[in-house]
Amino acid sequence: MGMIKVVGLVLHPRRDCGSAVDTIVSWAAARGVTVLGLPDEIDRIDCSAEPVSAEEMVERAGLLVSLGGDGTMLRSMRLVEGRKTPVLGVNVGRLGFLAEVDLPDLKDALSSIDEHSYRIESRTAVRTVLPDGRRVTAFNDIALVRVPGHGLAAVGIRVEGKRFVNYAADAVLVSTPTGSTAYSFSAGGPIVSPNVEALIVSAAAAHSSFNRSLVLDTSEHLCLDVLPTSGRLAIEVDGIIEGYAEAGASIEIEPVPAAAQVIRFGQTSFYERARRKLRVEGSAQAGDFDAGDAIVVDSFEQHRYEVLVGGEVAGMLHYRRHTDRVELLHTEVDQAFSGRGLAGRLASAALADARSRAVPIVATCPFVTGYLERHPELNDVELR
Repeated sequence: MGMIKVVGLVLHPRRDCGSAVDTIVSWAAARGVTVLGLPDEIDRIDCSAEPVSAEEMVERAGLLVSLGGDGTMLRSMRLVEGRKTPVLGVNVGRLGFLAEVDLPDLKDALSSIDEHSYRIESRTAVRTVLPDGRRVTAFNDIALVRVPGHGLAAVGIRVEGKRFVNYAADAVLVSTPTGSTAYSFSAGGPIVSPNVEALIVSAAAAHSSFNRSLVLDTSEHLCLDVLPTSGRLAIEVDGIIEGYAEAGASIEIEPVPAAAQVIRFGQTSFYERARRKLRVEGSAQAGDFDAGDAIVVDSFEQHRYEVLVGGEVAGMLHYRRHTDRVELLHTEVDQAFSGRGLAGRLASAALADARSRAVPIVATCPFVTGYLERHPELNDVELR
């Protein structure tokens, strides 16, 4: 990538991106670089970026900067799909998984770009044509999800034209390596390095005897057949419902290697982030529960800790991260798993996580408040 002349900004719809935009605008001004933005996004903040259409932005920009979280990063990647324009992901707000730099490191990141000290990595996408004929692209996953009140997702997996296996589940999803730490992970799938070109097929809460994930090469032809016994299914593309599939539908999945390019600085970012996401695992209180059976993960895309039993989400503790504190809002455990100490596991994991990050907590959740009263020895993290 030669000298960048034009930078495009993609902003989170609600988070405050003002300081990040200021940093980029002043960097650009010092170098004679033009900054473009989408009209409705830059209207919300007072900045000197030039408002242009999405088409014009990707046509002109030599670099896109995504300011926000994972959703914003996915949207940026979809904007530049199939182009060589690299995307720099900047986390604004809570911890994201796909973005490369956190807000405080943005200045250094821009200097590294000036000095050409970065790598560009390709990301695989998956594409399909919806029953209504629209083409859609996902950088995390395409999922066939049971619609509440309808039957299970009964889906046959066809590889290279031949039926391989059937799943009956709450959802059947095809994920990229990028998406292996998103929906696929909570469904019990493997963590896959983003440098691998592959597709991962997983079932969430499988009711079939076969519940393992499959990993396919991107050269292999994959098709998902909605079986006659299936309920109506929503088609989710990167978590957004884009259409529906009825029994009898066939959803052809087309992998798109190198569909987007992202800027990387560190060597180990992906694994550091994977550890950060998983690090609340195994924070059991002795005697609370069989630690082998349940793990707690920080599902920060959804702002919640989840306790997983056999890969299934058995309970969750919702939180809200503020700059100076974490608010623990609400704990719920699935009835099927109640009375097994899982809410306590969630509370202790949330407290351990806050302690390891040195961030104080505010407990608005009655369960957590009660838990803190019963376990005063754990209460070194509550904001007084």
